[in-house]
Amino acid sequence: MSGPDLPSHRLTRRRLIVLTAMSAAAVPLGAAWWPSSAAADEEADAYQQAFERTLAEDQDVRLYGERGREFLYRPRQLLVADRDVKAVLERLRRDGHEVIVRGAFAGVTRLVFAREVDVPAIVAKLRDPEQWPGRPVPAVQPHHVLVGFGNIMGNPGSPPGPAGPLPAPDPKRAGEGAGVTVGVCDTGIWPDAGVYHPDWLGGSYLPEVDDEDALYLYDDVLALQGGHGTFVAGVVRQAAPGVRVDPEQALSPTGVGDEASVVAALGRLGSDVSIVNLSLGCFTQGDVPSLPLANAVAALPKGVIAVAAAGNAGTDRPAWPAALESVIAVAAVSPATGDAADPVVPAPYSGYGSWVDACALGLRVSTYVKGRLLLPGLPEREFDGFASWAGTSFATAHVAGWLATWMSSTGGDAEAARAALLAQPVWHPDFGVLVAG
Repeated sequence: MSGPDLPSHRLTRRRLIVLTAMSAAAVPLGAAWWPSSAAADEEADAYQQAFERTLAEDQDVRLYGERGREFLYRPRQLLVADRDVKAVLERLRRDGHEVIVRGAFAGVTRLVFAREVDVPAIVAKLRDPEQWPGRPVPAVQPHHVLVGFGNIMGNPGSPPGPAGPLPAPDPKRAGEGAGVTVGVCDTGIWPDAGVYHPDWLGGSYLPEVDDEDALYLYDDVLALQGGHGTFVAGVVRQAAPGVRVDPEQALSPTGVGDEASVVAALGRLGSDVSIVNLSLGCFTQGDVPSLPLANAVAALPKGVIAVAAAGNAGTDRPAWPAALESVIAVAAVSPATGDAADPVVPAPYSGYGSWVDACALGLRVSTYVKGRLLLPGLPEREFDGFASWAGTSFATAHVAGWLATWMSSTGGDAEAARAALLAQPVWHPDFGVLVAG
């Protein structure tokens, strides 16, 4: 999610999954740098580099850098299906690894190695059927890192842009989404969101301390994705002005989380939630579905549906949890230019594929926060509560709001809303149903 839509050449060249300077082995993120280009937009480059620097300094993030198969993960951690823990522990210890059990969540047990190891190589070996003659292959994976999706996989491609205030909601639309609650698992919510945005967010959620977005690096200087959750909540409310939201913190203000933090956020959702908005995601080792995310989504109460961003790497590689069969995966479209017959076209940054269910405009203006964004070599950006931003994050939030409006207008439940959405004609191959607005 970032400012104006980016040209396609930049999105294929600058996205996280094209890291030609990296080796195929797992490496600390501080050990190498991403390629740059003088042709790239200066503003987008500065934002990208700031995010890369932040990740490079994060000792709890690693990158597997094989081209086309990249993913982020937590060092020294291995997630194993509960049923397979005994067998995996025996194998690891037989191979000389010192490893301890460090708790469980969503049907997986977390194993932690005593020292730095090549986690992806260990996972690949444990997944090899030849290692388990006559025995079932265990379900194992790294502990994947998830991010708030930006215009490329891994971070916002361009910064949010300051914008003027939104007009007040149309009173005639006050009933749209009424009686429906959308859970927003994201960076959390700005503590002052309801007060500063009384027309859009005031009274729309129950303020709780553990839902607050930390927002700032220091003073009023914003972290790179501080305010993302507040922006998403505003997009949901624009699509359904009467809906309530339940914000839960799953990502840091930098936009980084992991499978455990997302599962924990899902577990904190209130019992009144019927739609879950997940404007975040990850790639995984071997493109295998994330086991804890699949388990957590499957464990949602009956009648609750999830909507997730298709990712912003401009690739058909599946992003999780969006690619889970029960999740509505949302891609982004951009306004068409010139004399195009269709008013919108596929956004060049958007994830796409047979696993995508719906799409909507990615570039939006929404509720944001107060603060300054400092990027190297560029003038500071000052925000006074509103911003423009683009990405599948915000297309997803719009679709979540559409579902809530359908529910309130028909009296149907979330499953019926999902069925109604997916029954519509596919707008474009690999982009699913177009949700206007």
